[in-house]
Amino acid sequence: MISEFVEGIHLSDVLKDPADPKRLHLNPNIDRNILDNVYTQMTDIMLELYNVDFDRIGAISKDTSSGSWSVTERPLTYTMNELAITAFFSVEDFPSTTFTSTSDYFQYLMTEHKTHLWTQRNICGSPTEAQDRYISRFLYAKSSDKHCVNDSGPFKLFCDDFRLQNILVDPENLRIKAVLDLEFTNAMPRQFASDAPWWLLLVGPDSYLLRDRTLEKFVEAYEPRLEHFLQVMERVEGERNGAGGTQPFSKLMRESWDTKRFWFNYAARKPFDVDAFFDKYLNESNAGIGSLDEDAREILEPFVEMKMKQLRALSYDDERSKAL
Repeated sequence: MISEFVEGIHLSDVLKDPADPKRLHLNPNIDRNILDNVYTQMTDIMLELYNVDFDRIGAISKDTSSGSWSVTERPLTYTMNELAITAFFSVEDFPSTTFTSTSDYFQYLMTEHKTHLWTQRNICGSPTEAQDRYISRFLYAKSSDKHCVNDSGPFKLFCDDFRLQNILVDPENLRIKAVLDLEFTNAMPRQFASDAPWWLLLVGPDSYLLRDRTLEKFVEAYEPRLEHFLQVMERVEGERNGAGGTQPFSKLMRESWDTKRFWFNYAARKPFDVDAFFDKYLNESNAGIGSLDEDAREILEPFVEMKMKQLRALSYDDERSKAL
């Protein structure tokens, strides 16, 4: 927590592409020495955070008498906030308790994805899109067992909003002076915290989709930066004599990228785009409607009809408001 004014500039302002000042993208010609400096400091921060263990998944609080931190309430994530304010998601559908296993938490997230698909009225623009999104989300949920690791913990500190835009640095030497906006920090599955960092290009793959760029373009630009980051992390780990656990943190990150667990985890936290990530990187067998179980297939047609009714009602409301 910052209790006084801290002077500095956003790290993203130093690293962004000057040729496109209106959009946030990493400068493709950024000096490698600058990135070495930034990556070294970010590694130090991430290793320190990763060393803290919790016995359950949820929001954390500090005991004022003992000074210790523990999980005391249900998770409160950035995604939950976005769903509540933009997607008609009822707060009553959010979890009411903490979680003691990664698999239980993923089971909740899969339910959250499906509830979101039902409740956001404008998420499907056509019957085909409604069917495709439905199939993708149901098949994505079935892939949970494959990508769930370290089921019983320990669980790690993780913040959805931990990114370079929320870091203040000294403009002279780029020394990190403050990390901001940690209000959505929770104890989360270890595999979230040990993922390859999504923010190496300043924005994640979902931002590429919003800007009409492709996931292939994201990966093409991302992989060289990831390799650079991991080389720096390996050096820092060597200097720390293997700090971060029994397995080097860098090894866990490489594994998350190589096994595509990165995409599973990222999709789990991005319900607005889970379909695109599953279809592109996780549906390796090109499974379709035939891979749904009988109950899911029976619900598909009524679901599509319901989404089209929602869309027509929304269009009517828009036209009515214009007429008034």
